Amino acid sequence: MKIKTLALLLCLSLAGYAQNTENVIIVTLDGLRWQEVFQGADSELLNDEKYTESIKSTADKFWSDDANQRREILMPFLWSTVKNEGIIIGNRKLGSKVDIKNIYGFSYPGYNEILTGYPDKEVDSNDKKNNKNVTVLEFLNKKPAFKGQVAAFSTWDVFPYIINEERSGVYVNTAHDLSEVTHTKTEALLNDMEQTVPSLASARHDYITFYQAFDYLETKKPKVLYIAFDETDEFAHEGKYREYLYAANTIDTYISKLWDFCQNDPQYKNKTTIIIATDHGRGDADKSQWTSHGDKVKDCGSIWMAAIGPDTAANGEVDFEHQNHQNEIAATVAKLLGQKFENGHEIGKPIDLIIK
Repeated sequence: MKIKTLALLLCLSLAGYAQNTENVIIVTLDGLRWQEVFQGADSELLNDEKYTESIKSTADKFWSDDANQRREILMPFLWSTVKNEGIIIGNRKLGSKVDIKNIYGFSYPGYNEILTGYPDKEVDSNDKKNNKNVTVLEFLNKKPAFKGQVAAFSTWDVFPYIINEERSGVYVNTAHDLSEVTHTKTEALLNDMEQTVPSLASARHDYITFYQAFDYLETKKPKVLYIAFDETDEFAHEGKYREYLYAANTIDTYISKLWDFCQNDPQYKNKTTIIIATDHGRGDADKSQWTSHGDKVKDCGSIWMAAIGPDTAANGEVDFEHQNHQNEIAATVAKLLGQKFENGHEIGKPIDLIIK
C-alpha cells in the first residue's frame, strides 16, 4: 500500500510539473555586458569623453557611488520585480557564472546556441544563411498544442534565417518588415514610422520591434513569443556609452510593460514565464575592447540571464558558486511548457535554478 501511495504521489508530481507555465516570452538584449547588469554604469567608460557624450547629464541620469543603486537605476524592473519574484544569474563576483559554449563569441552563433541548445561549429558567421539546426521555436510550432502560436520579433534582420522562417513556419517580424497581421491602428502607425523614421544604429529602432511585438501579444495572444533587441550591441560597437546605457534602461522598461500586461490578462496571468538573456558579452580587461566581442576578445564569453514566472522560485540574485551555459536555455523553455526538446544533437539540459 505504501509503495502504491508513493508511486501515485510521484506520478502526480511529475504530471503536474511545470504546468503552471502555459506561455513563455523570451527577451534578448544583444551584447549587454554582465558588468553593467550587476554593477551599473562603468565609471571609467562613463567619464571618458571618447565614449560618453555629455558626461555630466549622463552621470546625473545613471551614476551613484553605490554599485547596487547604480544597477537599480539602470535596470529598475530587473532589480525590483525580477529580483523579488524571480531569479538573476551571472554575477561572477559572487561566483555565479554563465558562459557561452560556442567558440566564436558573436551574434549568429550565440542566437543559434540560445535557440537550438547546440553550439554548432559550422555556424561561424553572421551571414544570412538558413539555419540547418532546429530551434526550440520550430520544435514547439510543430506540436499541435503550439501550432501557429509561436512568433518572433527582432531588430536585427538575420533572425528569419536563424529561426529558418520558411522551414519552421514560425512567424518572424524583423527589420524592414511591414506587418499585416493584427490589422489595428497601432500596427498601421508602426508600419508608417518604420518607413519614415530610420534608425541610425540598427536596421530599425528597438521601439518599433517592441511595439510591433506588444501589439501582436495583445491581439494574437501567442503561447510562445521571442523578442530580440539590438541597439545595446550597435551603440557599443560605435563606442557610444551614453546611448548604450539608455538602450539597456529602455529595454528594461519594455520588459516591465510585458510583465504588467501578462499579470493583468486572463490568458497570461500566473501562467507566463519571461526569460531574459544575451547572446554574448564584451571586452572588459582592456577598456578599449568594451566595444568589441569575438573569439579574440577576452571576457566576451561571460554572459548572464534572468527569469520570472510561476515555476521559478523567488531566489533573487544568485550569490553562490555554480556554472550554467547558454546552451541550456532552449531545453529550459521547452520544459517550462511541459515538453522535452530534442533536435538530433546533444543539447544543454534544463536549468534547475530557473525551474523550481
